[in-house]
Amino acid sequence: MTSPYHGIIKEIVIKENSKIDEGEPLFIIQTLTGENKAIKVGIRGSVQSIEVQIGDEVIPGMVLTYVKDESFIIE
Repeated sequence: MTSPYHGIIKEIVIKENSKIDEGEPLFIIQTLTGENKAIKVGIRGSVQSIEVQIGDEVIPGMVLTYVKDESFIIE
């Protein structure tokens, strides 16, 4: 998952190896205009790794986390 904004990581809501659901907020980014934006995921899956820390500056397209997509598990 990549950042859609230029700003600063204010909060990391998820933890590595945790399960996430579609629409769940993962990060809070404070944009250059001072707005706090929740970054949500569009898939269900598990967090493989978190690539940023609180206070890191991010730009659009920068990788925030790697998520294993588990939306279409066939049993």
